[in-house]
Amino acid sequence: MKIPTLLIAALLALSAQTPAPAPPAANAAGAPATTTARPHHLVYEFGWNTKAAKSGNGTGTTTIDIGAVAPDGGVMISGTDFWWNTARARATNTCEVYPNGGVACLERPYAISPIQLTIFPLLGKSFFGGLSNGAHANWQQSSSVKAAVIPGGNVAFTGNLYTWDCVYKMEGKGHEATGTPVILVQLHGTMDQQGGRYGAAKLKAGVAFDPSIRIPVFIDETRSRLPQMSVYNSEWYQLKLIKASP
Repeated sequence: MKIPTLLIAALLALSAQTPAPAPPAANAAGAPATTTARPHHLVYEFGWNTKAAKSGNGTGTTTIDIGAVAPDGGVMISGTDFWWNTARARATNTCEVYPNGGVACLERPYAISPIQLTIFPLLGKSFFGGLSNGAHANWQQSSSVKAAVIPGGNVAFTGNLYTWDCVYKMEGKGHEATGTPVILVQLHGTMDQQGGRYGAAKLKAGVAFDPSIRIPVFIDETRSRLPQMSVYNSEWYQLKLIKASP
């Protein structure tokens, strides 16, 4: 799946809090009337503190498998990260993801990678439900993440099991281009750790969401630690969907 250059430029602008151009009036209704089946096997290229790419330091792919809906409304989602120029993939992490974007990794080692933390909440089937009110809708999404976030960066994650209360403010910025279903969404969020040292993080992101398959196709997210402890206080993650299949 090729992500248009125009879309990537628009997402980078959104994540930098730059207003996106208004879409044509004909596309202002939000999600299209028809949708295809939601894919259950996804592959994203990612970049950590660099652009998502096929190769290079800080890049790789993450493979995601979405299971069937559970009685409590959640789905089991597994993710496997494969970093560029490494001999083998990292261990697969499996967590339950709820419709509102809540994540619970309840089987040892309770792990979720920073890459998976970027995408798993956005796979909640109702996470982008506010777009039912139009491609320029504003709404708030609240959830929690219970997991041991694998350390490896600067944003308060220690690898211990904690619950994080998350609040996301979402703003639809219209369609990516005339005649395409993809909607650009600007996201601002906070993560507040419960227990331990009560750390916190804030994030801002530009997301390209395809309502026809109900999947984010591009994410550009910056996470920052609160309170700021040093100049090395933020991390940048970029994910680009390259494969989606049943």
